Amino acid sequence: MGRAKEIVVKVIPAKVAVQFVKANHYSGKVKQNSSLHFGCFLDGKLHGVMSYGTSNDKSKMLGLVEKTNWNDYLELNRMAFDDYLPKNSESRCIAISIRLIKKNAPHIKWILSFSDGTQCGDGSIYRASGFVLTQINKSFNLAVKPNGQVDHKIKYEGNPISTGYFSVTGGKNNWKLYCEKMGWKILQGFQLRYIYLIDKTCKITVPILPFSKIDEMGAGM
Repeated sequence: MGRAKEIVVKVIPAKVAVQFVKANHYSGKVKQNSSLHFGCFLDGKLHGVMSYGTSNDKSKMLGLVEKTNWNDYLELNRMAFDDYLPKNSESRCIAISIRLIKKNAPHIKWILSFSDGTQCGDGSIYRASGFVLTQINKSFNLAVKPNGQVDHKIKYEGNPISTGYFSVTGGKNNWKLYCEKMGWKILQGFQLRYIYLIDKTCKITVPILPFSKIDEMGAGM
């Protein structure tokens, strides 16, 4: 474990987390529904952020674990670390953050997270942290603009008026058409869904997939 044992994990203000995520996350963007932010400190300086919050479509996620009430789970929806932290830092920081959630928010029964197998990775950090794999889907949600910037479709479908989405598509909810009209290239990849049960008495209602399925489907990175 080495120096990873020296990392201090604690709650930090949103404005500090947002600044760090924008500077260090591959997307350069924050999730607006993040509400709980943990900072990872080594040698007295911030070198990692984990942001938890609600899901984009929470009603569809509740059924993943039996008898889940509206506020019984959190989504780990942003992780950003710089290169200063040593090996195994990410899994250790996740474990500490989950212990802090268990201690200070005992109503939280499980954690959900998604891995972007298009740009970021296939979730090796989650697997090392004790999460189970529950879904591998092909993803066409990201598109690259001519200037090289990558955006997620939710930014446009979620704000069709302000982004002019419908004016481009003629009122249709059609991401492929929008990208064609804008001259953007859709990136093809995978999205992997992981679950961690804080309350071990809870029951996951969907199939748990073997990690070997990632390579079988060509979803590894």
